[in-house]
Amino acid sequence: MRMGASEKGLRELDEVFDDLDALLKNADVADALSSRGVNISIALTAAWGLRAYLHGDKTTAIEDLSTAAEEIASRAGSSKA
Repeated sequence: MRMGASEKGLRELDEVFDDLDALLKNADVADALSSRGVNISIALTAAWGLRAYLHGDKTTAIEDLSTAAEEIASRAGSSKA
Protein backbone atom coordinates (compact mmCIF):
# COMPACT_ATOMS: atom_id res chain seq x y z
CA MET A 1 0.00 0.00 0.00
CA ARG A 2 1.31 3.42 -0.90
CA MET A 3 1.64 5.99 1.85
CA GLY A 4 0.01 9.37 1.26
CA ALA A 5 1.96 12.60 1.57
CA SER A 6 0.20 13.57 4.79
CA GLU A 7 0.92 10.18 6.37
CA LYS A 8 4.55 10.44 5.31
CA GLY A 9 4.77 13.92 6.81
CA LEU A 10 3.34 12.72 10.11
CA ARG A 11 5.76 9.78 10.14
CA GLU A 12 8.64 12.20 9.56
CA LEU A 13 7.43 14.36 12.46
CA ASP A 14 7.33 11.28 14.69
CA GLU A 15 10.90 10.47 13.67
CA VAL A 16 12.00 14.01 14.58
CA PHE A 17 10.34 13.71 17.99
CA ASP A 18 11.93 10.28 18.51
CA ASP A 19 15.31 11.88 17.74
CA LEU A 20 14.58 14.78 20.10
CA ASP A 21 13.56 12.37 22.84
CA ALA A 22 16.80 10.41 22.41
CA LEU A 23 18.88 13.60 22.37
CA LEU A 24 17.27 14.95 25.52
CA LYS A 25 18.05 11.63 27.24
CA ASN A 26 21.68 11.71 26.06
CA ALA A 27 24.01 12.42 28.99
CA ASP A 28 26.16 14.95 27.09
CA VAL A 29 23.14 16.89 25.89
CA ALA A 30 21.55 16.73 29.35
CA ASP A 31 24.75 18.10 30.90
CA ALA A 32 24.95 20.93 28.38
CA LEU A 33 21.31 21.89 28.89
CA SER A 34 21.52 21.54 32.66
CA SER A 35 24.43 23.97 32.70
CA ARG A 36 22.03 26.48 31.12
CA GLY A 37 19.40 25.83 33.77
CA VAL A 38 17.23 23.61 31.58
CA ASN A 39 15.46 20.79 33.41
CA ILE A 40 15.42 17.72 31.17
CA SER A 41 12.19 16.34 32.64
CA ILE A 42 10.39 19.59 31.88
CA ALA A 43 11.87 19.70 28.37
CA LEU A 44 10.69 16.14 27.72
CA THR A 45 7.21 16.97 29.03
CA ALA A 46 7.01 20.00 26.74
CA ALA A 47 8.15 17.91 23.77
CA TRP A 48 5.56 15.24 24.56
CA GLY A 49 2.90 17.94 24.77
CA LEU A 50 3.81 19.34 21.38
CA ARG A 51 3.88 15.86 19.88
CA ALA A 52 0.43 15.15 21.31
CA TYR A 53 -0.89 18.43 19.89
CA LEU A 54 0.48 17.62 16.43
CA HIS A 55 -1.30 14.26 16.65
CA GLY A 56 -4.57 16.00 17.48
CA ASP A 57 -4.58 14.86 21.12
CA LYS A 58 -5.46 18.22 22.59
CA THR A 59 -6.29 16.89 26.05
CA THR A 60 -2.82 15.42 26.53
CA ALA A 61 -1.25 18.46 24.89
CA ILE A 62 -2.99 20.82 27.30
CA GLU A 63 -1.97 18.72 30.29
CA ASP A 64 1.68 18.32 29.28
CA LEU A 65 2.23 21.85 27.99
CA SER A 66 0.47 23.36 31.01
CA THR A 67 2.58 21.27 33.36
CA ALA A 68 5.77 22.33 31.56
CA ALA A 69 4.76 26.01 31.58
CA GLU A 70 3.84 25.91 35.28
CA GLU A 71 7.12 24.24 36.21
CA ILE A 72 9.18 26.68 34.15
CA ALA A 73 7.35 29.65 35.70
CA SER A 74 7.71 28.21 39.20
CA ARG A 75 11.43 27.62 38.80
CA ALA A 76 11.96 31.02 37.19
CA GLY A 77 10.17 32.65 40.12
CA SER A 78 12.15 30.75 42.71
CA SER A 79 15.46 31.55 41.00
CA LYS A 80 14.74 35.29 41.36
CA ALA A 81 14.46 35.03 45.13
